[in-house]
Amino acid sequence: MTSKERFIEIFKTNIKREGAEELLNFLLSDHSDFFTAPASTRFHGAYEGGLLEHSLNVYDCLCDILARPRMQDVYGIHYSAESAAIVALLHDLCKVNFYKVSFRNAKDESGKWVSVPFYTIEDTLPYGHGEKSVYIISGYMRLTRDEAFAIRYHMGFSGPEDANQVGRALEMFPLAYALCMADMEASYFLEDVNGPKKLK
Repeated sequence: MTSKERFIEIFKTNIKREGAEELLNFLLSDHSDFFTAPASTRFHGAYEGGLLEHSLNVYDCLCDILARPRMQDVYGIHYSAESAAIVALLHDLCKVNFYKVSFRNAKDESGKWVSVPFYTIEDTLPYGHGEKSVYIISGYMRLTRDEAFAIRYHMGFSGPEDANQVGRALEMFPLAYALCMADMEASYFLEDVNGPKKLK
């Protein structure tokens, strides 16, 4: 099964909300580069298909975090399979149609100047990061408050927001905390600029 096929299967199996089919159709259409876009310009997933792989990695990490006995038995944190799929698979929709390929001159192994591709940003909807993903999703289907805050604050303390505001959101909405942890785990432990990391 390809990554694209796995994404579609997880999406269709878990997300049954009104408008979900239209959102998936958008992602699959020529108006979206979701399945080929990178996840960044030079950090994790900075290659074709990096955004798709990152979204699936975050999904796997989030499911593991939410399944921990401590999360469920000690903290009483329970979220539906639908909520987990929505926030993990769609948290970075802000990166759809966001990166463009450009070219620059660089020397190859023999010292000859050649034109090499690299990713650059072309933001046609400058609406922030997490909030932009919430905005795009909300154009198709309604999010719960927990889902909206999870997607909005999935960057945790690495975003530009006031630290007190971030801390309060993570405290009030455990799904936001869990998604933030899943996003960091995927970014730092599973992904690299050139592709998946080789774990021991």
